[in-house]
Amino acid sequence: MAYRNKIYTAFDADSDIHYYRLMQAWKQNDNTNFDFNNAHDINTIRPWSSEDSIKAGLRERMKNSSVFILLVGEKTKFQNTYVRWEIELALKQGLPIIAVNLGGRRSMDESRCPLILRDKLAVHVSFNAAMIGYALEHWPLSHQTYTTQRLSGPYYYQESVYQNLGL
Repeated sequence: MAYRNKIYTAFDADSDIHYYRLMQAWKQNDNTNFDFNNAHDINTIRPWSSEDSIKAGLRERMKNSSVFILLVGEKTKFQNTYVRWEIELALKQGLPIIAVNLGGRRSMDESRCPLILRDKLAVHVSFNAAMIGYALEHWPLSHQTYTTQRLSGPYYYQESVYQNLGL
């Protein structure tokens, strides 16, 4: 049984990788308390590998994860080969999902959010270290509570949470 302490991040690798790299930089920055125990550090996946081999590596990473972050950019909803598959796997595994809007919205962005996620249990936040950190700290317990109550649908944090974080 895998020890689930990692954060799995899915994104459009062609368009949004710089946001993922910024999240990695936040962890390295001494001026932030952003805790990013990255599942992508588990194994190396070669871009020239077969789709089956890539998915096997991604599955192993997700098996060791306790939270699923989806970076939602302009083209995310059109990513069917891996992003959709990753979302399906996260849903199947019951991982708490944090949808991070790269366009700045603090709730679900219907124009960008993949259809498969729109009515599923996930919290939608804006792209910011403090806000993502807050969601990583609070959403897993909320997700567990909402799952027990059989609730679903998109969630978001009230404006007061953003204000308390100085955003």
